[in-house]
Amino acid sequence: MKRRHFLASAATAALGASLRGAAAKRPPRILLRGSWQSVNIGDIGHTPGALRVFERHFPEAEITLWPGDLGHGSREMLVKNFPRLKIAQGSLDAAGQPTAPLAKAWADADLLVCGSGSGMGNWHGHVHAFRAATGKPIGVLGLTTDPVSGFGPGRDPEGGTLRSLRERSRRLPPDHLSADWRRVIDAASFFFSRDSISLDYLRSQRVKVPVLELGPDLQLGMHVRDDATAAAYLQRHGLEPGKFICVLPRLRYTPYHRMRGDTQLMPDDRAKDAINARTVASDHAGLRDLIVAYVNQTGHRVLACPEMTYEIALAKEQLVDPLPADVKKNVVWRDRYWLPDEAASVYAQALAVVSIECHSPLIALHNGTPAFHVRNPTDTCKGEMYRDFGAGDWLFEVEEASGAVLWPRLEAILRDPSAAKAKVKAIMAGIESRQRRMIEVVRATVSPLI
Repeated sequence: MKRRHFLASAATAALGASLRGAAAKRPPRILLRGSWQSVNIGDIGHTPGALRVFERHFPEAEITLWPGDLGHGSREMLVKNFPRLKIAQGSLDAAGQPTAPLAKAWADADLLVCGSGSGMGNWHGHVHAFRAATGKPIGVLGLTTDPVSGFGPGRDPEGGTLRSLRERSRRLPPDHLSADWRRVIDAASFFFSRDSISLDYLRSQRVKVPVLELGPDLQLGMHVRDDATAAAYLQRHGLEPGKFICVLPRLRYTPYHRMRGDTQLMPDDRAKDAINARTVASDHAGLRDLIVAYVNQTGHRVLACPEMTYEIALAKEQLVDPLPADVKKNVVWRDRYWLPDEAASVYAQALAVVSIECHSPLIALHNGTPAFHVRNPTDTCKGEMYRDFGAGDWLFEVEEASGAVLWPRLEAILRDPSAAKAKVKAIMAGIESRQRRMIEVVRATVSPLI
């Protein structure tokens, strides 16, 4: 009896110690670098997408957002939908040290994760500073690294087709990657590229990151919606669910200098303006022809809407005003900016989304709606992601996307919307599997540190 009592007491003591240890173990703390800007619902949407993916696959993690910009109501949207989220705004001072409260977030974090985007812009210096100051791990979830397009030494301001960008990136020498970028990537614990052109390029550069894989744009995780606002908007404008399409414009280069109201233009700004002026009409001709065909064939309505603030005026100028009067009366021009939650609810009710911008089709796909991405040649190699995750049939180069090319693809969706939605469902199943893999790697990186 005494021996059994001793064994029971020992087991109870061991269980108590285990429970005390579990209780004492704090949650993993992740510092998420994202929300790059708020003039683009894609950049806004990356953050709720990331937070949702973490909620699903790493719910015990405590997330602090280190944002670039939370304007246009994006902060309020995040706080409403993610009440546990902490936000630590700040930057680096002249000495390269984090300002408060960012310094506390650096001290508390176990891992810094950089969210999706077209490169990290100038933020790669901030990521390196975090690593150098803290010695803590860093990682990247869904980034594009285009070695060809854009301005600067060895780059092509005119860009090119995705096929061309892939071929040219393959010809680059293995020491092409800049020292600043290599320093960050080699120091990372993981790096997920959101498109295979970026992934193959980094592999050819022989970077030393332990995990280098394909990982979807975090926008594809965004679940937030504003159904009430969207329903009121659709009713007000006679947009019947399942019977309207959304069409979105884009210039080849976002005119940030004009959006900021710069009075002195740099040479690159003038070059971008010239490229935009030369291509804007032809780039939107196929979309206008598609709108005409859709209205004439169905009698249904079209919503011309923006992904970026400057595209409100552009949609009217390029997608609405040039239309024949009998078509124009069936086209709704959205005359104000919106947040991605309302956009998601509108796209969810559309027959299809057709966009020169890259992220509205991602929002649509997440919400079960077929979507076309009509890619322009200066928009980096990120558009390859559509082919990577199985939507290659809905990916078009803008210079080849005439109405005669686009209409048959849209007509196929119109004839059999159930088949198109089944395709979207299959695409999203593959994406969700890759999302799970990304967070498994995050978990494996941070768990030993707790």
